[in-house]
Amino acid sequence: MFQKVLVANRGEIAVRIIRALRELNIKSVAVYSEADRYALHTDLADEAICIGPARGLDSYANPVAILSAAIVTGVDAIHPGYGFLSEQSDFVSLCEEMKIKFIGPKSQIIRNMGNKQNARTTMREAGVPIVPGGKDLVENIKDARQVAEEIGYPLMIKAADGGGGKGMRLVHKPEELESLFQQAQNETQSIYGNRHLYIERTIYPAKHIEVQLLADEHGQVIHLGERDCSIQRNNQKIIEFAPSMTLSETVKEKIWQAAVKAAQSIGYTNAGTIEFLVDKNENFYFMEMNTRLQVEHPITEMVTGIDIVKAQIKIAAGLPLGIKQSDVKFKGFAIECRLNAENPFNHFQSSAGHIKRLILPNGGLGLRIETAIYSDYYLPPFYDSMIAKIVTHQATREDAFKSMERALYEVSVDGIHTNIDLLEALINHREVKEDKVHVKWLEEEFMPQWLDEFASK
Repeated sequence: MFQKVLVANRGEIAVRIIRALRELNIKSVAVYSEADRYALHTDLADEAICIGPARGLDSYANPVAILSAAIVTGVDAIHPGYGFLSEQSDFVSLCEEMKIKFIGPKSQIIRNMGNKQNARTTMREAGVPIVPGGKDLVENIKDARQVAEEIGYPLMIKAADGGGGKGMRLVHKPEELESLFQQAQNETQSIYGNRHLYIERTIYPAKHIEVQLLADEHGQVIHLGERDCSIQRNNQKIIEFAPSMTLSETVKEKIWQAAVKAAQSIGYTNAGTIEFLVDKNENFYFMEMNTRLQVEHPITEMVTGIDIVKAQIKIAAGLPLGIKQSDVKFKGFAIECRLNAENPFNHFQSSAGHIKRLILPNGGLGLRIETAIYSDYYLPPFYDSMIAKIVTHQATREDAFKSMERALYEVSVDGIHTNIDLLEALINHREVKEDKVHVKWLEEEFMPQWLDEFASK
């Protein structure tokens, strides 16, 4: 087992990993930017080291800064969390060259699956259903028009190396194609340093279903069931559920097996997630693979009782999983709500500043809060807007919703804007409780009505 691990992240996920390391009797090293000098993760870790200026590219996403800190502190391994360097294959290659264990898959796997068009080809060869689309990257508008004629509208333009909704454009009709293609190319160039795009048909309406996987370095791959992540805005998840409320058991089994088959076909190791789109007839299509820990991993932990972060660390240390697929049991229903520092009533403008008063629900069976904020904390403006994850887990779906309603009611954050009003409205909405939503439901159906009601008050 490792003696010391550097946590190459910040915020609630850094806190989550540090706590897991402490329970495994492994020393932790926190890294922090100048803006995070008084962040919670720096206090909880055994050691903390400053790695640069506030901007993420100069600190948390700076491979030289992270590796320099790793060498200075003498760590055995690096846990990347999610975001920043978690899916940067070049960084992982450097870790491999320097004999510092990266807690995640190997660099070549990340490189192959990080390119979305490459991943589509890999999955197609493995026999996993994929969304119909172009077989090659699209370099110019002429090629884009040709692919569009072949697959039809509506279609989605996507950055080949993208994630989190970046470099994506939904095209409803031919006259929109050229301008949206140029927008996607320009955004991809600015974020990823290339203009690599691909085009696929839009599955509409669709559910966003993902399968959590664990794979050890001894050839064993298991799934931990599925999550429904269909409540999204701007391709960013807001509320997630485990298990799916409406998928049939037959289709669930097919999706689980497809995900396991996909991971086995590429020799995957550590934690990963296969994401699918599921249409109204329960046909499912591979969308992408996230070769890292997911933000929404807590709900899977709640329904399975398996600590995914600890499993990641043990797998990276060379230990076998220690559990078989038949050992994985699903109990109850879990919900995760993402509390974001943003103003839903002002185009979701991000918020930062001094948190003067903070109340988060901290009592009750089946309630879990993951956060790095505290009263009198100054929230810096440089990073992701998510400030807390509120998770409820109960024996029944109805009770999980009731617990979440109560938990959200108790939230109070003074000094910054949050999306708490939106979360409360969603968790109390009939169509959410009955799972009559799809990935565009919030933007197309819920938000216009909700904002109109707010404006009329």
